[in-house]
Amino acid sequence: MLAAERHAAILGELEMRPAVRVSDLSLRLGVSEMTVRRDIDVLVAAGSLQRVHGGATRRLSAAEAGFSVNSGRQGAAKRAIATAAAALVLPGMTIAVTGGTTTFELARHLVRVADLTVITNSLPFAEELHRLRPSSDSPGPAPRQQVLLTGGERSPSEALVGPLATAAIRGLHADLCFMGAHGVDVKAGITTPNLAEASTNQSFAEQCGQLLILADSTKFDVVSLARITGLDAVAGIITDSSPDPRYAARTAITSPPTEPGLHPIDQSSEKDSP
Repeated sequence: MLAAERHAAILGELEMRPAVRVSDLSLRLGVSEMTVRRDIDVLVAAGSLQRVHGGATRRLSAAEAGFSVNSGRQGAAKRAIATAAAALVLPGMTIAVTGGTTTFELARHLVRVADLTVITNSLPFAEELHRLRPSSDSPGPAPRQQVLLTGGERSPSEALVGPLATAAIRGLHADLCFMGAHGVDVKAGITTPNLAEASTNQSFAEQCGQLLILADSTKFDVVSLARITGLDAVAGIITDSSPDPRYAARTAITSPPTEPGLHPIDQSSEKDSP
């Protein structure tokens, strides 16, 4: 395969998914990983894509992709991940839900959970939870729920971020925090392109009993601008396909999300050394 053909194939892969791995491209193109890395270098120099640890991503614009743009990507995977995550929510819990299109899918699963308190900075999630709430005409009593929406500045992902959001979150505590991620990496941890969102999500991570990351397979080996937390602070990752074994050595992995017998992840269990 000629270099130009490989370059077109790499860009074609990025049309179908937001990130690609060097190892996957090497197998798909039938060339060495070193050749793939050289091809990526050429495409980076041409401004066609962005290099990240272990692979490449679509070229990022100056603005963060909005909620409506991301909501159309990996839809089936996000719904399956949300189904698995919701199985961990029990009546009487207090949970935190951060902004993002994967965490948004949780709303439809939570409307029937009794005595639930939800802390969120996601405007679409809060609106969806309110929209789906059983009406007075619905059979049976509606479950008691409380939704606490943080203040703050509205981000492109429709999340409330910044000092006001951070101050509100630091005064609260959740049993579980369900957090979306732009990037998940063994060394870099959980990352996002939005600096204000990183700071706000750090507060969510600090104020919960267990931090659970909801991330589809395209988010792995992706490193973005701002670090939220390392994998050592993550109780588990819920995803749609098994990632590299290095991740399972650092935190619990739930995959595939449709497997039976899901249960709350024990954060106190031993993890292998990094």
